[in-house]
Amino acid sequence: MTAFSATAGDLATDVHLPAGAGPFPAVLIRTPYDRARHAAEARGWARRGFAAVVQDVRGRFASPGEWHPYAHEAADGAAAVRWIRRQTWSDGRLVALGASYAAHCALVLALDVPEDARPDAVIAAVPALGLADTAREASGVERLLSRAGWWAAHGDRRDSDEGALEKALAADPGLLTHLPLTRLPERLGRDLPSWADLWRHRDRGRLVARAARAAVPLLAVGGHHDHFTEDTAALWRAWGGPSARLLLGPWRHALVTAPGPGAGPAHRLNLGALYVRWARRALAGELAPGRHGVQALGGADLWLPAGTEGAPRTPPARPVHGSAFTADPRRPVRSDDLTVPTDGPPDRCLLVTAPLPRPLDVVGPVSVHLRATAHTPAADWAVRLAALTPGGAAERLAVGVTRHAEPTGQETAFTLGLGRLARRLPAGTRLRLEIAGHHFPAHARNPHTGDDPVTAGRLLASRREVDPDSVALTLPVLPSRPTPVDPAEEILR
Repeated sequence: MTAFSATAGDLATDVHLPAGAGPFPAVLIRTPYDRARHAAEARGWARRGFAAVVQDVRGRFASPGEWHPYAHEAADGAAAVRWIRRQTWSDGRLVALGASYAAHCALVLALDVPEDARPDAVIAAVPALGLADTAREASGVERLLSRAGWWAAHGDRRDSDEGALEKALAADPGLLTHLPLTRLPERLGRDLPSWADLWRHRDRGRLVARAARAAVPLLAVGGHHDHFTEDTAALWRAWGGPSARLLLGPWRHALVTAPGPGAGPAHRLNLGALYVRWARRALAGELAPGRHGVQALGGADLWLPAGTEGAPRTPPARPVHGSAFTADPRRPVRSDDLTVPTDGPPDRCLLVTAPLPRPLDVVGPVSVHLRATAHTPAADWAVRLAALTPGGAAERLAVGVTRHAEPTGQETAFTLGLGRLARRLPAGTRLRLEIAGHHFPAHARNPHTGDDPVTAGRLLASRREVDPDSVALTLPVLPSRPTPVDPAEEILR
């Protein structure tokens, strides 16, 4: 095996070549997180017969230029692909690979560049699809904590400080309450000119819309506990290439190295080996056409076909308290605390089901329908579903957040999606439903003034009423115990 550094399209690039004369198929990873961190991964690809090319994106680590997230990846990636295909060690075939931001770099090569610079296959793991997609939920509500963490660590700097936000919060616990949010970097003590620009982008869904015109195979990989789960699944469903595969495990953003609740031994896959096997079949044209894949069933230590969904079931939930409550952005319901206060005026509407008489396999989209009233000109509604063990411990299952601007005091009926679940809930579990006005700091606080939450400087409390008889939680429940499948067979067929 041979390794060397090069300059491709004037950007810093490492190349790892297999032993032997070649030429070889190539795998390209373009990253803002330091190409040196991928050295072991690149060596693994080289040992398996691929020329592994890893590049720092423009303005990051050893690559020259200015760092503008998501701005230059199509053009710079196309230059890297053309450079690879001109090398004597390249046989012309190329797989674009990446996770998170690097998945964006891989996807734009398949969707946004001329045909001569496109890869022959794409592996996109936990894909950060673009500025607007990462900044907001589909409902428009701002994702504050994840974006503040990413910008503090990587924004407007050549290197990274992964723990920057954690250290800042330890020194200043009220940091994320700063108003206006566009001036948060001043309190952070960092020059972050791109932070305010982030919130001006509203073209959410652009890459997913373009995915219908894709012409190469896709392997989309995500985690049920990742904040980009819905984007991963949407990309797979929209992909128009000759084949698309989906792998969803009970993992957080770092996938198998960050298992979430419900993960079991069967979910500890060797992703690197699976990627190599899929890449070989994709380049050889040996994948069956169409969309296939697998999803883990958390709490059951098995895998199901990706398209598996249960039938809608609505378990009755009795109201506990808070059919009338106050959503006060100065004391918001916190996303990082599942404790429900039992003293003082209610800050959320709380409903609980009876204990489950038998285990339930909940697989598919979860939703809540309700009728509710807000007495301010703008209001967010956050609904959180938690599982309560017989011992009373709480575990978050799903969350949905939406924004409404109906006339003050007008009752509104709406249905809110809470995302997808793939969990076996044990007998005796109770389900707790919390309906609130905030989910902070995961999401920015709605100020209730009608002003933009990222530029607002004034906060108002919002009186809320929920009709408890209208609240209907819909779960997709499998009618019988499912038949498990082998994840490698489904991904490689």
